[in-house]
Parts: sequence; C-alpha cells; structure tokens
Amino acid sequence: MIPDDRLETAFAAARMYYGESQTMESIASSLAVSRSTVSRMLRDAREAGLVQISLRPPGAHRVEELRRRISQQYGVQAHVIAAGATEDERERLQAVADAGATMLDEMLEPGMTVGMAWGTTIAALVGSLRPRPVPGLRIVQLNGAINTEGSGLTYVSTVLSRAAALWDATVHHFPVPALFDYAATRDAMWHERSVHRVLETQQQCTLAVFGVGAFDAAVPSHVYTNNYLTGEDLRSLRADGAVGDVCTVFLRADGTYRDIAMNARCSGPDPSQLARIPRRLLLAAGTRKALPLRAALRAGVATDLVIDEVTAMSLLALR
Repeated sequence: MIPDDRLETAFAAARMYYGESQTMESIASSLAVSRSTVSRMLRDAREAGLVQISLRPPGAHRVEELRRRISQQYGVQAHVIAAGATEDERERLQAVADAGATMLDEMLEPGMTVGMAWGTTIAALVGSLRPRPVPGLRIVQLNGAINTEGSGLTYVSTVLSRAAALWDATVHHFPVPALFDYAATRDAMWHERSVHRVLETQQQCTLAVFGVGAFDAAVPSHVYTNNYLTGEDLRSLRADGAVGDVCTVFLRADGTYRDIAMNARCSGPDPSQLARIPRRLLLAAGTRKALPLRAALRAGVATDLVIDEVTAMSLLALR
C-alpha cells in the first residue's frame, strides 16, 4: 500500500503530466527529483486509481454520434456497429448478427416466450448464438413460411430448431403460408384450433426478434428471392407504395401499412400487434435497407436496434 505522503506527490506529478501536459523533465525540475522518480510517481498514481486512462478506437466518436442521433430521432435503444474500411455488406451483416446474438443472449430469461421471424438476417443471427440452456424457454414462429411452391417451411424449421437446440427450448412452428392467395383463406385458417393455439402463443411473447426486408438488398431478403411473391404481387405492392416489410407485413416509407392490399393476405403480426410485445429487437444491415428500416422505425416496431455504421449513415441521410 502506498503511503499517503507519496500519494500526494504522485497526484501532483500526475496533475502536471496529464492535466497540464508538462514533460517529465519539467516536472522533475519543479519537484526537485529525478526523471526516473517522476516516472515512478506516475506509475504509483495509475496503480492507486488517481489516474484512469481510456482508449477509444478510431471512429468511436462517429459511431457514438450515430447511435445518439438514431436513438433520439426514432425513440429506440440503438446499437451501432463500427464498420471496417474494407468490409462488404455480407461482412457487415455478420458483424450485426454477432452483436445481435450477444444482445439477445443478455435478454433471455427462464420461462420466457420469444417470437422469432425468419429471413436472411435472423438466419445469420442464429448462426452466431452461443449454447446456453434457458429453463422453460419457448420459441414461437411469428410468420408463416410456406411459399408459392409449397416449400419454405423446411428452411425456417431448420433455423428455429437450431436456436432451440442451443437454448434447450421448445419450438412452436407456424405451418401456414407466408402470404395467402386469398384474404378469406387466411381469415378461415385463423379460426382453426391448431393455428389459433400458435396465435395465442405469439400473444404471450415478451421478446420478439426480427429483421427488415427490402426489395433490392445487396444481400437478398429471403421473401423477395424464394418464390414468395408473384409478379402480380410485386406490381400490387409498388402500386400501393410499399418499400419493404417486417414479418412479411408491408410498409410504406412513412410507416403506414393498413390499406396496403397485400397485407390482407399476410401471416405475420402487424406493427400494432408487435407493439404489444414489451421488448422488440430489430437487426438491419445493408444500405438498401435504409428506406424500409426508416419505415419500420416510423411504424414503432422496435424498442432495440442493432445496425452497422454504414447503414446507420444511410438511414440518417434519407430525406
């Protein structure tokens, strides 16, 4: 333990060195000691906690400013992931998935019901999860997965089953089309007991995890590239001003969605239904997702957002 008198002189030396930017030679002259003694005083000051040094990597201030602006503008807890100068969009997606997996792990609690949508981003997230049994955890699929060819369910089941295996959780699959051919068919299915049980489980979620879909993302959104939408569907969406989707519910740039014709046939929860879930984690990576991401944030679908630095800048640059 360093005696109090030595701490006083150590603090004096530290104040001159760190606070006043004096050289060791100048401090040694002022205190009438050797340069090596000044070095020892500075070491004592650090070890005693009189001096605390923090390092900020290049760009940290820029990332913090992006985080602050997004949080303030959209009312979410934003987490912005720094992007390396040479990273492409797939690498940035992986960085967002890694950070999202860490956040999700911290959010999990025993007995919780977690709603998970499916898609490229959530598949990457699940691939980054670490094994951790969570007693009584339930996973429920938020939107249907069957596409126009009758497939799609295997892909989604594999993703959710992997998460369940890592957490020792049970899975409630939602074996209905992602998008029904007719709104009346969806309405009838919603009265089937097997489907109704899944919908009731969704209503018990206290945490939801999902991405945002874009028509032309560099890393393609699954719903737009795997025969979920016909040419007629795409024309209808563009005529209604849709810019992307969350849980296969389509949104306009201003966040509205109720009178988009395709939404009468979708299987996922709309923004008002998502808003009833206390914690909602949204992951987004890719500059072309900036516009649908803004729509999602305007619709109030998220409480927490994980986004890469480049996409964050694109989001804030939108007019």
